[in-house]
Amino acid sequence: MLKTLLIILSVLQANLSFAQTTFQNSTTLLPIKKHEILEILDPPGTAALNIMLGALSSFKALKKANQDSLENTKSLVKMKILPFIDMKTSSKIALSSHWSKLELAQKQLFIDYITLSLIKDYVGMLHSYDEFDLVEIGVHKKIQRKDNKAIVKLEIKPNVDAKVVLITLKLIRDDRWKIYDVIFSGVSVVKNYRAQFNSHIKRKGLNSLIKKITLKVNK
Repeated sequence: MLKTLLIILSVLQANLSFAQTTFQNSTTLLPIKKHEILEILDPPGTAALNIMLGALSSFKALKKANQDSLENTKSLVKMKILPFIDMKTSSKIALSSHWSKLELAQKQLFIDYITLSLIKDYVGMLHSYDEFDLVEIGVHKKIQRKDNKAIVKLEIKPNVDAKVVLITLKLIRDDRWKIYDVIFSGVSVVKNYRAQFNSHIKRKGLNSLIKKITLKVNK
């Protein structure tokens, strides 16, 4: 990626220099901004689609090889899905105003808890699904982006006879685009965690929630 970026920047710089020499008397050229270059090289819609298609392709291969045991499915989730999820951002949003009250180790505790929960959910869902070959995925044309965040809707058709369903992915970009929330049928994964956490905190307090999460993570 870095090598590609340097090549493109070199070409852009050369083209701009030529344009300035040729048209300096008739045209005022605006500088190309960093986020515009990133949009060309790494648009969020393409990133979201590649994440989903990459995972889908791997699970197809696992099924065809009859290697889709729970353990292998779990390993594939860790390799093909988790690296593209921003667990820290998800956890921070889920804890809301309580996040700043936590110590570093406690923050990591909640990150670990959400990670383990997602692994369990994904493994259960993927292990029981048998129609990966029939799944079709596309990107909805309307993509929202502001600074380093984006909202991408994916159009997913589970099989030939099924209706297209929309899944909304919320992404954030640091070194690359990562998913920090998924919304399906109006239900946000992160907001669901937040509701669970807030409910417990209101009834028993933050320390009680920390103890509960500690037991679950260390079980």
